[in-house]
Amino acid sequence: MRDLLEIQKQLLPDLMDVLKKRYLILNQIMLEEVIGRRTLALSLNMTERVLRAETDLLKAQGLIEIENVGMRISEAGRQLLEQMKPFAKELLGLSEMEKKIRDTYGLRKVVVVPGDCEAAETAKRELGRAGARALLEVIGENDVVAVTGGSTLAVMAEQLTPPSAPIKGSWFVPARGGLGESLEIQANTIASGMAKRVGAEYRLLHVPDLLGREAYESLVHDHNIQEIVSLIRKARIVVHGIGDAMEMARRRKLDAEMVEELARDGAIAESFGYYFNEQGSVVHKMLTLGLRLEDIKSTETIIGIAGGRSKAQAIHAVLKFGQEDILITDEAAAEEIIKAL
Repeated sequence: MRDLLEIQKQLLPDLMDVLKKRYLILNQIMLEEVIGRRTLALSLNMTERVLRAETDLLKAQGLIEIENVGMRISEAGRQLLEQMKPFAKELLGLSEMEKKIRDTYGLRKVVVVPGDCEAAETAKRELGRAGARALLEVIGENDVVAVTGGSTLAVMAEQLTPPSAPIKGSWFVPARGGLGESLEIQANTIASGMAKRVGAEYRLLHVPDLLGREAYESLVHDHNIQEIVSLIRKARIVVHGIGDAMEMARRRKLDAEMVEELARDGAIAESFGYYFNEQGSVVHKMLTLGLRLEDIKSTETIIGIAGGRSKAQAIHAVLKFGQEDILITDEAAAEEIIKAL
């Protein structure tokens, strides 16, 4: 199939462009379930005139249905997308991106989903779905999975589909304390949500992510805190998001002096409560309970999930840190990472 696509690219490049365009239209309609033409045109960055011609053809082929409320995929369209799935990544050029990133950073696996999750909610759902599939591929019975917070991880939790049998004896735990943000994107909420979806157990860590020295010393000796922290540090799998350093500093409400210090040290990425520069070196760490650097370095499988064009630099920095095993990202971030390489 790859050879056939390569031949078509050389002999019929225009046909490949048309095929790609129609695949993206069909796939977007399927993801949205029901969508209007104007909304679809905006999400695909097409003019309504061009889109109308394409959707009229797809309707004539019986691949979509057009109703007053909008367009929806037909059963024939759904089956066609399923048949195209094995070579869709080749068609969109995503397989080549995955290979370049995987080889450059020495990763076990890279998954690139179409689109830009900062521009389209459907792309973010696809990112979450890909992350959920990657987790289900590596989790087994009696595992401990530590997860961080954030909106991307929250979407990933929503996309976790219950396996055919509950994952017995496994635990989901928050990797760190809470940031004091919306409950839906807290690590505790995400850990419990994931556990319930796959039939596993969970434990929660009810402490702030950012602690002063006095509070830290008080909590670290608490028996109940020690018990959950001990479980967190036994995690075989860590699933985490990747953030922009300055954005995460703002969310943590760091004082102006600390923000200036981070900027001076070249911090461009944040993950696990650690701040990284472009070379992947840790330039600052937060005083907090939960996963430590030594725990991360000894973890068997680390899954990083982040997308969006603006996250490319941050993703690069965390990959340079050298502890990632699996990366789940989107087309927009992957393009920027490869361009920088």
